[in-house]
Amino acid sequence: MQPIGFRGDLSARHSATSRTPPRARRLRVRPTCSTRKPVLVTAQATERFGVYLHVPFCIRRCDYCSFATWTDRDHLIDQYLAACRTQARTASINLPDITSVFIGGGTPNLVPADSLMSIFRELPLAPTVEFTIECNPDLVDDQQLETYVAAGVNRVSLGVQSMVPHVLASLGREHNPDNVHAAVQTIREAGITRLNLDLIYGANGESIEDWKTSVESALSLHPEHLSTYALTVEPGTPLAEDVDRHPDDDDQADKYLLADELIKSAGLMNYEISNWARRGDECQHNMLYWTQGEYLGLGVAAHSHIAQRRFWSVRTPERFIKAIEKGSSVEAGAEELDPDAWALEGRQLAIRTSEGVPQEFVPHKVQHLTEPSNVAGKVKLSVEGRLLANEVSISLQ
Repeated sequence: MQPIGFRGDLSARHSATSRTPPRARRLRVRPTCSTRKPVLVTAQATERFGVYLHVPFCIRRCDYCSFATWTDRDHLIDQYLAACRTQARTASINLPDITSVFIGGGTPNLVPADSLMSIFRELPLAPTVEFTIECNPDLVDDQQLETYVAAGVNRVSLGVQSMVPHVLASLGREHNPDNVHAAVQTIREAGITRLNLDLIYGANGESIEDWKTSVESALSLHPEHLSTYALTVEPGTPLAEDVDRHPDDDDQADKYLLADELIKSAGLMNYEISNWARRGDECQHNMLYWTQGEYLGLGVAAHSHIAQRRFWSVRTPERFIKAIEKGSSVEAGAEELDPDAWALEGRQLAIRTSEGVPQEFVPHKVQHLTEPSNVAGKVKLSVEGRLLANEVSISLQ
């Protein structure tokens, strides 16, 4: 989910696809030519480096989704994965050891596991790489997971969204809570020891008790990591056109506070506004985004950040495949932040995390929304401050 605009900014989901880094204010950029070839770092340039792969295929498109996904492009799956493999092979020449991988979508476990994993044989994965794949609970099976684990996958992010049937129906999801339990069992039996569950709150017809049931049911599965995202109305989606189904800001705030209480009681600590984890199980790939780390995006609409330059790929599978097969750049656009904008953005992102920012950058008018972090001289958002994250962020100096 992208940031939701109630009481400021409660919740944001970010990956290196079309889910761009949240910014509380417009930053100054230096335009660059969209046909410019990506400038990649060398192996000595960075200690942490991530790769995101976007799989843009779905069985059904959720009516709240604005990501680059398609339900009618199955005939392109083989070509698309081959193109991603070529892109990875070409990029690998200049890449450092990759410390985190995240495969998102779309529905990554919809496509053939062998073909998908073959892409990563082209890349220099670090021995301790964090390797995550998003999965639809309905499509999880033991053979698929065996292939993933053999390729190095050690973390699964399961798109649960809700554990209440009528809420799942409201979200346009077709799985049921029983499928989630079965998927988790299969994941654990495959040897995956790091599991994230994604939940969404604010669907039409979801009561506070429904939300409590979802959170408690998810926690009963003993995930190492839990993400909760506020349902967001994205322009151009079916949800946007159905005003009666739009979420209520105060209801979502109440649900966030309830989730924080329940999740912390289960031993998971909040380390970013929307994310909780057991100590040591924070998502290292996501932290690249929140700390302005470097990453390469593979596939359609994938965003990259290298040497303080951001660039993103063409949005459709057809254009992506054609460009790769012709040996052309897939870059659709780029931006570079000037030093002042870069520093400000760093603080605006860091305030979302449990480490926080140096206290001197927080104006007096919003200091009541912060509290000391575990890092000397830094403050983080209080739980009330998380409900007003945008207000704090745009005030930072």
